[in-house]
Amino acid sequence: MSMSDPIADMLTRMRNAIEREHPVVAMPHSKQKEAILKVLHEEGYIEGYEIVAEKPFPVIQVSLKYKGDRRSRRPVLTGLQRVSKPGRRVYVGKDEIPWVLSGMGTAVLTTSRGVMTDQQARRLGIGGEVLCKVW
Repeated sequence: MSMSDPIADMLTRMRNAIEREHPVVAMPHSKQKEAILKVLHEEGYIEGYEIVAEKPFPVIQVSLKYKGDRRSRRPVLTGLQRVSKPGRRVYVGKDEIPWVLSGMGTAVLTTSRGVMTDQQARRLGIGGEVLCKVW
């Protein structure tokens, strides 16, 4: 079965796993998903991820991050929103990069220099496609 939007599927799987307080979520592997997860890991939204070479296709296992002890445990990721979709791509210039929660969140962009955060893109002075917003 083909999937029309694998990035939205990844975000939905993570959102559902956080809602049920699962420690790990698995999803099919792709290079773009891996690049987005690398950004989320560097920004401290997830514990980490690993690529498991299962047959017939590799799988990414994402370790979700929570704060607090067992009873008052809260997820670090409170929101995930897909911005650019296959039916409507959203491209921004260097001066139009969106602020997520007045700088408290992160927008993930794909640029000519790879996948990066909104802050990195502003610092480099380049725009690109806004993949998702995370807070």
